[in-house]
Amino acid sequence: MESAKTIKKRVLSIQSHVVHGYVGNKSATFPLEVLGFEVDAINSVQFSNHTGYKVVKGQVLQEKELADLFDGLEQNNLLQHYSHLLTGYIGNASFLRQVSAIVKKLREINPDLIYVCDPVMGDNGTMYVPKELLPIYRDEIIPLADIITPNQYEVELLVERPLKTDEDVWSAVKWFHETKGIKTVVISSSEIVKSSSTLKSYLSDSNGTKSTLEIPKQGCQINISFTGTGDLFAALFLAHSYNNQDLGSVLENTIASLQAVIKRTLSLMPEDILSGKRTEIHSHDRELKLIQSKKDLEEPKVVLRVQNV
Repeated sequence: MESAKTIKKRVLSIQSHVVHGYVGNKSATFPLEVLGFEVDAINSVQFSNHTGYKVVKGQVLQEKELADLFDGLEQNNLLQHYSHLLTGYIGNASFLRQVSAIVKKLREINPDLIYVCDPVMGDNGTMYVPKELLPIYRDEIIPLADIITPNQYEVELLVERPLKTDEDVWSAVKWFHETKGIKTVVISSSEIVKSSSTLKSYLSDSNGTKSTLEIPKQGCQINISFTGTGDLFAALFLAHSYNNQDLGSVLENTIASLQAVIKRTLSLMPEDILSGKRTEIHSHDRELKLIQSKKDLEEPKVVLRVQNV
């Protein structure tokens, strides 16, 4: 029989929350749970829906509210139970700075805590958090992380130069390892490929593993993109990296489930969109179908394989 210590899988997840749809904690919690993790969620914001909708209502938590919630956990001796910390979208600088205090406190209690940081700042050339968060991520938060999962644009912001070739990417990855002390760097998606219908993911760890994985874009035929996929990627990578030393396999399983969720989301979109009769695609139409993809999350079917560099 497994001991309580060997089956300890509890994540403190600090990121956004939406009432309707799947981004942030709504995108991360269910996949982590079906893969056997307990998830304690702190919401950096509470919105009616994600910001791709016409109207967004809700609240943004401040650092005092984050500190209060964490203090409640600490005073009840609950901090000892966390195996992982996961952070995603955070909307203000003081809240983000409070995260560094949380990481340090959790590590005092559990030196083996794994911190997975998704430095959510923007995508496709657009920064959608205040600019003052960038130096805080670069200088205060990322050096505390074990695993980081930025996209290409976020890497470019952090290293302050564009990525146009594989050599540019590996140079940036080396900077994270050597300057910031990151053990595992995973670039969740980039467009450093010859084909406009393909994305590329990069993986590197401090032991010398270097791999890439090319990913066919889905939804190109109807010019659609999805929200919440980066949050899902970070959660899946966290889950699959638990007790798995083969990081190439971790990335393959992560992408397999992510691709399956996107495929199912597309298949369940309204028929008039799929047939091309309706070209206006509303945010509600493209919300990820996570619940319907439960089996794909539990049992990923790997088709795409990493290439070792």
